[in-house]
Amino acid sequence: MRDSFAATAFADTIDRSTHALTARFTAGLSPIALAKAYGDWAAHLAFLPGKQMRLVEKAAKKSLRFATYVARKALQPDTPPCIEPLPQDRRFDGEGWRKAPFDLYWQSFLLVQQWWHNATTGVRGVTRQDENIVAFSTRQFLDLFSPSNHFLTHPDVLARTQAEAGVNLLRGAQHFVEDWVRQAGGEKPVGSEAFAVGRDVAVTPGKVVFRNRLIELIQYAPSTGRVRPEPVLVVPAWIMKYYILDLSPGNSLVRFLVAQGFTVFMISWKNPAPEDRDLAFDDYRTLGMMAALDAVSRIVPDRKVHGVGYCLGGTLLAIGAAVMARDGDERLATTSFFAAQVDFSEAGELTLFINESQLAFLEDTMWEQGFLDSRQMHGAFQLLRSNDLVWSRGVRDYLMGERAPMTDLLAWNADATRMPFRMHTEYLRRLFLDNDLAEGRYHAAGAPVALADLRRPTFAVGTETDHVAPWRSVYKLHLMTQAPLTFVLTNGGHNAGIVSAPGHPRRHYRIATQDADDRFEDPDTWAARARVHEGSWWPAWTAWLAAHSGRAVPPPRIARPADAGAPLPDAPGSYVLEP
Repeated sequence: MRDSFAATAFADTIDRSTHALTARFTAGLSPIALAKAYGDWAAHLAFLPGKQMRLVEKAAKKSLRFATYVARKALQPDTPPCIEPLPQDRRFDGEGWRKAPFDLYWQSFLLVQQWWHNATTGVRGVTRQDENIVAFSTRQFLDLFSPSNHFLTHPDVLARTQAEAGVNLLRGAQHFVEDWVRQAGGEKPVGSEAFAVGRDVAVTPGKVVFRNRLIELIQYAPSTGRVRPEPVLVVPAWIMKYYILDLSPGNSLVRFLVAQGFTVFMISWKNPAPEDRDLAFDDYRTLGMMAALDAVSRIVPDRKVHGVGYCLGGTLLAIGAAVMARDGDERLATTSFFAAQVDFSEAGELTLFINESQLAFLEDTMWEQGFLDSRQMHGAFQLLRSNDLVWSRGVRDYLMGERAPMTDLLAWNADATRMPFRMHTEYLRRLFLDNDLAEGRYHAAGAPVALADLRRPTFAVGTETDHVAPWRSVYKLHLMTQAPLTFVLTNGGHNAGIVSAPGHPRRHYRIATQDADDRFEDPDTWAARARVHEGSWWPAWTAWLAAHSGRAVPPPRIARPADAGAPLPDAPGSYVLEP
């Protein structure tokens, strides 16, 4: 006899609620996925006696190596370390770490960490993802015991405590309580109040010229007497608020574009609430990008548009542009992609959180509340860079008793958004897990989407230390499109590499163009061949835009379309201010 619908629904509700309750204590991470990965690793390692013998041998060699160093150090204080940190590991850079006994602390720690890396990798039969999960999780656990994270084993903390008679620890305790109270109350970090939206950041003059249930479209006021005839439409990611591209006046890509004689339109996404749980990924294309493009075409008629997409907004722009090309819509003049992926097969350590077990767990969490909470996303991103975003901050704020000054970029980073249940589920499953877009299985408007249909001139930017969209993954756009493609590789990370205004110190970039009929060049060969330029990549991009634009004309007026309804506010609009 078949089970009743009510019984099935009741059982499903219990299962989903159990997952959602568990997620409150695991920062949204699935303990089942973690257990599965460690089980895969342990079971295969148990049946590899040769690997076990090599690990025993490595442990003995590392122990002897460390003992030899200790003996030599006792006789010759200037003996070089027996192991050096990786180039990106800055935890042990200070002079205090070169003195005994602190040098013994960090070198023994690195030797143990290196042994565990050997133990968790190269185990025959373990799937690549399970290996990556085990190696990543083990490294995170070991970092708990790093001598750089503890009072008694950190030379700089001990020196500061002695110099200040412990006052630094009192300040650190105050900082800890203050941060805990703010986090528990859902408040922004200390110092964020100095960067109010519309007062200190997002202050480029403009007006909201279109609004629907998902977006506000901002048109920025011209600052030059004449402008390029083709307007620029920017599609930011909705996993973040748009004003990362319009931060402080000296750090604003929007203001820079306007000053170069471009008419700029920006999408500002609405922060979804529980009632938006059923918004689909394709709704972001139709109600977002395409609705904005229609509004731009009404305001600046008979002109093609430069499409710009950042992060997830770039993925959406690629899908939308491919649909337009498929359907014969030729309104785009060019497309530009900033730290945006279209192939998710090598999307870096973020893929550690994307498997069937994790998605089922995450879907049940979103199912209960109707969205993915910003704090859950923030926790996952912090894990990817825990040494920079968690441990080093804890040492500085709570042990040294210091407060790093708040910046516009850090304040923006704390102004997080939510993800609606249906959209985020489709995004993670269809794009991340199944990679449907890159493999030709993604459908929009009832038909397949083929990135090979993209033929417009294209500009793409990757950043060297991106932990969200690794630059080699971004580079795969070369394999996906038939367009002439100019690719830029800039230093910095996912956000700081893009927000790279002229005059920013220590900035450089590589740039090269591949025509549609050129042979493919792998990313490492490309990086070795492309010449390094000092400074910001922004002028190179605006020069490229200008080369694909017509002669300057008088700027269009800022006017609300006739069907926009009630009067709309000035920039930055109202959606960006919603909590």
